[in-house]
Amino acid sequence: MGGNLPYGWGEPGSLIMRAPAPAEASAFIRANTALIAPPHVPEIRLYLADEAHELWHRTEEELEAIGLPPPFWAFAWAGGQGLARYVLDHPETVRGKSVLDFASGSGLVAIAAAKAGAHSVLATDIDPFCAPACRLNAAANDVDIRTSNADMIGADNGWDVILAGDVFYERPLAGRILPWFRALHERGAQVLVGDPRRSYLPGEGLVACATYSVPVTRVLEDAEVKRTTVWRVA
Repeated sequence: MGGNLPYGWGEPGSLIMRAPAPAEASAFIRANTALIAPPHVPEIRLYLADEAHELWHRTEEELEAIGLPPPFWAFAWAGGQGLARYVLDHPETVRGKSVLDFASGSGLVAIAAAKAGAHSVLATDIDPFCAPACRLNAAANDVDIRTSNADMIGADNGWDVILAGDVFYERPLAGRILPWFRALHERGAQVLVGDPRRSYLPGEGLVACATYSVPVTRVLEDAEVKRTTVWRVA
């Protein structure tokens, strides 16, 4: 996602995906993207699709037969851009702390946390292309992050801060992550969510921290600019 929309998180085991070999994934990413600075986070460069529609359909055609998802990792979604902006503008949020970037996508938010001085950053996403994309993007920004493609919902490895962009777009996923986020908050972690009012954003239990007007890809969104809020689980 990242931040960035994940794929198939709704029900455990609902999607079977063949993980590409690291070299295969990296080659595909390099061949179909370019190093681009997201418009709302110009300090960071990511391997992104410069023509969303073309890559989207090429990936569907080439990878659908082997069960791989559309390239959500190749776009800087509004929630991730807003959350990354907030972290860079408020480095005290993550400085010296252990951070989980959930549903990381391209790794945008994880990279922002590393740049802001986090002690450690784990970027997680079940999409098998996300870990290779995160590693390429981290190297391009000269930061160190760890990656995982495990389903982390329900886990608690003692993180100080949990960051999540664009995760409330699907009812089953929202139903799984909201109790987890609240449990993490109750034991003392700070949970921050970047969201442009996706369909299943909770109507209560969130405190607005900042709001941004984020330029996005018109082909994939319903507008060229999305009003995006960074929320704190309370």
